[in-house]
Amino acid sequence: MSGQQNLTEQRKDNDMQDVIQYLTDQQPRALDQLCEFLRIPSVSADSAFRGDVQRCAEFVRQAMTAAGLTAEIIPTKGHPIVYGERIHDASLPTILVYGHYDVQPPDPLDLWTTPPFDPQIRDGRLYARGATDDKGQVFTHLKALEAWFVVRGELPGNIKFLIEGEEEVGSDHLEEFLKGHRERLAADVAVISDTSQYGDGIPAITYGLRGIVAAEVRLRGPSKDLHSGIFGGSIANPANALTKMIGRLIDDDGRVTIPGFYDDVAELTVAERQQFARLPFSESGFLREVGSGALFGETGWTTLERRWARPTCDVNGMISGYTGEGPKTIIPSKAMAKITCRLVPDMQPAKVLDALEACLRESCPPGLKFEFHRSHGCQAFAFDPTSQWITAASNAVAQAFGQPPVFIREGGSIPVVLSFKQILGIDTLLLGWGRNTDNLHSPDEHFHVADFHRGTLGSACLWEKLAAMKASGRS
Repeated sequence: MSGQQNLTEQRKDNDMQDVIQYLTDQQPRALDQLCEFLRIPSVSADSAFRGDVQRCAEFVRQAMTAAGLTAEIIPTKGHPIVYGERIHDASLPTILVYGHYDVQPPDPLDLWTTPPFDPQIRDGRLYARGATDDKGQVFTHLKALEAWFVVRGELPGNIKFLIEGEEEVGSDHLEEFLKGHRERLAADVAVISDTSQYGDGIPAITYGLRGIVAAEVRLRGPSKDLHSGIFGGSIANPANALTKMIGRLIDDDGRVTIPGFYDDVAELTVAERQQFARLPFSESGFLREVGSGALFGETGWTTLERRWARPTCDVNGMISGYTGEGPKTIIPSKAMAKITCRLVPDMQPAKVLDALEACLRESCPPGLKFEFHRSHGCQAFAFDPTSQWITAASNAVAQAFGQPPVFIREGGSIPVVLSFKQILGIDTLLLGWGRNTDNLHSPDEHFHVADFHRGTLGSACLWEKLAAMKASGRS
């Protein structure tokens, strides 16, 4: 039975029947409001949309107010943060909800079946940019709180919301905001819905994320492109050299060859490997999903383990020489590659970048100028899946989805989770209502309507479970 059908009939044995009935009755209205949210092209990466980003922040502020929060738009040096709160009982835990209202650029537009900012429902899916990343998931929490506020006249606990407008461009001003508002943002635990379910109808709680480091390596050779017939074989070719250098970073067994790369890796426990092995997973189905002909990765580890809990080193892009139509016989004057490494718990970003730079610099041939430019980075983390917060969230998800969630890690990185831990001293509940197949960052991004409604119910149940925990039991 979907999240759109008879939620009341499924869950008559709980004491929040009035809240569930409100959510059931309000499903069409909630979906219409989400479409209104999605029509705002809040593309943070493009200055042409700056006014739309501001307009979207105002939409979020109004939605917070409707949910019973005192809300305001707080300017930053970039796009604004929308903050709201309602504190009414010091004996109850305080929950900080984080999300983002900005979205990825919609390009390439010709690959969308319908326009990216004209929400359309087809086959039970709501198609629009931001549908699942992250507007739809943020909206589940706002509508859940609204239900509690309208029906009960109060929220089931102390709630704070922090919704930013720069997540898709690196959250450049978020950490500064967190440091400057530590006391205001004080909470017992954070909640983020910017991850995914494990699979169709299989809810999940993500208890670990990989970290990341990013860098760009540049090689410069002759002062200009040279004729490959006249000069070829007499000087080092930056493109040849760079491909050889980065080709050495991974061996034939999929293992990273950077000296010391694995020194600090926290290995999976036997229990975790057994847990992952019990999850339904089809290698052939996975290959069909990604459109690849064969698996590749570090020998001795399963595909899920490689994706979630093993470190990697990947070239993300390369540029050199002539790439237009037809031949052009040159020795290019320069070559560039962008590289990222995904990290697992205990690996230190600065140490990994030092090792990567040293490895590449040592293999650079004479006659070429070597440049190494560091970019963003964050550590990996893994929370205790038996904590009181995760137990409460697990019970809420089970109530909403009709089955208990599985516990997974994710291969991606959400730097704000580490910022919450380091700056605010709190752990985070990662509750994903969407699916990995929802075309995040791609054309035809969508959110299953049933998942939107189930996520809203899951959020409503979560507030009840967390409110049952007394502040004196904070961890």
